[in-house]
Amino acid sequence: MNECPDILIIGSGIGGATVAAGLAPTGARIVILEAGERLTHRPEHCDQRAIFQKQFFRPKELWYEENGNSFNPGNYYNVGGNSKFYGAVLARYRREDFAEMVHQEGISPAWPFSYEELEPWYSQAETLYKVRGDAQQNPTEPVHSRPYDFPPVPDEPAIAEVRNRLAANGLKPYSLPLGVDIDRWLGHRATPWDAHPHCDEGKFDAETAALNGALEHENVTLITGARVTALKVDKRHGPISAVEFMKNGSLQQIRARTVILSTGAVQSAVLLLRSADANHPTGLANSSDQVGRNFMNHNASAVIGFSPSYVNDSVYQKTFALDDFYLSDGNGGFPLGNIQLLGRVSGSILKGSMPQVPEWILSKFSRHCIDFYAMSEDLPSPENRVTVQGDRIVLKWERTNWDAHLALVAKFKKVLKAAGFPVVLARPFDKRTPSHQCGTVRMGSDPATSPLDTYCRAYDHENLFVVDASFMPTSAAVNPSLTIAAQALRVADHIAKVDLQARAKVEPESALI
Repeated sequence: MNECPDILIIGSGIGGATVAAGLAPTGARIVILEAGERLTHRPEHCDQRAIFQKQFFRPKELWYEENGNSFNPGNYYNVGGNSKFYGAVLARYRREDFAEMVHQEGISPAWPFSYEELEPWYSQAETLYKVRGDAQQNPTEPVHSRPYDFPPVPDEPAIAEVRNRLAANGLKPYSLPLGVDIDRWLGHRATPWDAHPHCDEGKFDAETAALNGALEHENVTLITGARVTALKVDKRHGPISAVEFMKNGSLQQIRARTVILSTGAVQSAVLLLRSADANHPTGLANSSDQVGRNFMNHNASAVIGFSPSYVNDSVYQKTFALDDFYLSDGNGGFPLGNIQLLGRVSGSILKGSMPQVPEWILSKFSRHCIDFYAMSEDLPSPENRVTVQGDRIVLKWERTNWDAHLALVAKFKKVLKAAGFPVVLARPFDKRTPSHQCGTVRMGSDPATSPLDTYCRAYDHENLFVVDASFMPTSAAVNPSLTIAAQALRVADHIAKVDLQARAKVEPESALI
């Protein structure tokens, strides 16, 4: 390509789309490269057998363990990234998550800035993603400088009954902050939104909330079907001089003054590693030897309570959560994590993970169940890492803090039994489920230990930013989407004030890198 945009964004997930939304009003020429295509309306969007049993939307991709065993990781490649399938929970990290936190199996390190630094950007992100919620319901919720623009998504009657039972037992259930217009959603389909794809039907994801608004600006261009293969650098620790990508079977190249990498915690690390050259034999942005390291994936389990006397006739279910065990185990012990409702788990969904059981039996069972998602922090470890071996992506991941997660599940089982569910089952999610992958290109104040500075700029390459879940120093124990979006807006503001303004003063319009 002959074009030299001011800003090139690689990826259109939460990070890439949100930074595009933040930069679009500046007038800078922005090109977004996305490997996938837009999802289009099709009957499989509402077909749970297609989604969960036939894996219709799941990419036919293999990653590898160190021993050579392969697995299908469940990451999606389309406009909007994984957010097209997300549960739309847009929660802030707790204020305590930004400080050092002692866990049962180790220490979750402090972020290089405090909650107060990110707070204004959280508010802006909540407005951009049209979050519904009530910050006053959750005792662990940090201070908000402004309330949510919309009230919470309401509980359905069967769900309100469970919330009331838990509250009667002394717990503090609160309404999940959700990016969902429930009336619009139900006007299109009678399904949950959690793990269900959509086009523009009431769920606010990276495409519908951020990217589409950015594309209303004539200075923003989206190129789909463009899979980036390498970043090029002309000299050691110099700026990114070109980006190579495959489009329609041909290798193309584009140059840009600023490059923003936003392809997700695994793929961003992979691209930096695969871009190794003679001056950077271990990969780009990697003088710290931390690119690919500190991979984190939440410890997560499905916890399902069954009672023959309880009838769950809800459609979407996913409206409340519990943080009673987030900052401690409830008795002054170590932090355990967050509990939130899953989207309504039907017999068709259960059949996907229990193929040997007839679906009609699973449907009868699920009618008397309530379905939760237990989530605990996975601590950063440099030995948990993403590497590349030729064309293979290799993931080495040993869970950390797992005993705390088992304690959370055990405690919540007791909670559900006390709330009238005599049978409680739990099943952990494994590496095939991308439970909020993060941490592989982390930011920090010291270039010796972190590839990125606090504005996600690579220490080694002045015009490269990495803005997706890979920048996160810790995983905390809540959904990361809003934190990624808030940091993306903060980075966009920094680029606009520092890079674009400085460039306007010293560079002629036609200058290239």
